[in-house]
Amino acid sequence: METTNQPMETPPDNNLVWAILCTVLCCLPLGIVSIIKATKVKELWAMGDTIGAQKAADDAKKYAIWGAAAAAIVWVLYVIFFIVIGVGGAFAGNY
Repeated sequence: METTNQPMETPPDNNLVWAILCTVLCCLPLGIVSIIKATKVKELWAMGDTIGAQKAADDAKKYAIWGAAAAAIVWVLYVIFFIVIGVGGAFAGNY
């Protein structure tokens, strides 16, 4: 009988899809960190470090969410900025 060091459970979801989407669509720096964390999940799981693999998966998800939130905040500020400039420009010539 051959024994292996791999756990019999399934590895945690590495959230790589969310990391890639965050990188491409939202926030490049946080997306890259998320991709790096996501790619470490399988490696850590193969070494038998289940806690490290779960932490890397959680970190990948956290950075992807932070990147999406940062992009949403930037877009909202962008829209508000141009609305304020547009309204200010409309009233600028009426004095």
